[in-house]
Amino acid sequence: MSPLSLAVRDSSTMLRRNLLHARRYPSLTLNLLLTPVMLLLLFVYIFGDAMSAGLGGGADRSDYIAYLVPGLLLMTIGSTTIGTAVSVSTDMTEGIIARFRTMAIHRGAVLIGHVIGSVLQCVMSVVLVGAVAVAIGFRSTDATVLEWVAAFGLVTLFALALTWIAVGMGLVSPSAEAASNNAMPLIFLPLISSTFVPLHSMPGWFQPIAEYQPFTPAIETLRGLLLGTPIGHNGWLAIAWCVGLAVLGYFWSASKFNSDPK
Repeated sequence: MSPLSLAVRDSSTMLRRNLLHARRYPSLTLNLLLTPVMLLLLFVYIFGDAMSAGLGGGADRSDYIAYLVPGLLLMTIGSTTIGTAVSVSTDMTEGIIARFRTMAIHRGAVLIGHVIGSVLQCVMSVVLVGAVAVAIGFRSTDATVLEWVAAFGLVTLFALALTWIAVGMGLVSPSAEAASNNAMPLIFLPLISSTFVPLHSMPGWFQPIAEYQPFTPAIETLRGLLLGTPIGHNGWLAIAWCVGLAVLGYFWSASKFNSDPK
């Protein structure tokens, strides 16, 4: 077999391993998935009327649902990738990686399996949260087929970028608990973005913090694709953030994995 065929075969094996782990131990995924679902229900049914005032123009709860859901979908990705950091750290600290290093398998297959498995879990989590959103009233009637395809591509690319960052966090963490704590910015950043309220309704000193981070342009781009709101320069910024984070996470992870003596 060619080196490429061996790499694909070994990566597929590692992917099946990670998916089996996720199926046998679903509690971590479910716990992380509950965070965006609970926030969705909380902000719609408890704070919905009050938060909709920040949208202006006589917006009501249904308008706020439409505004909120795109941000919560991307927050779901950040929350799901925390499980990836924990899984990678567990592999590194429990000795299985040392065993893999002694076997005739492609060196990068372990990380590739984690990344592909995480992206698949992120997409499935987004679908589940999206289903809850539809059940409580979210609609995207103006989006064309092309815009839906673009939205799916953005979600996948964003999941890939955050997954590589989560893998790097897992590799540098001494334990699964530390990996979970180190990856908390992946949930914290959406809380200080345009997920819940528009940037113009925030205090002036806080607006740059919310604007110049990866989640806000991605959220505004997804919001524009699903709801027809102006995207402006956010589309290019979102792609640049995704590509930059994916490249940074890849080289960070590869460097740490290849240099780790364990």
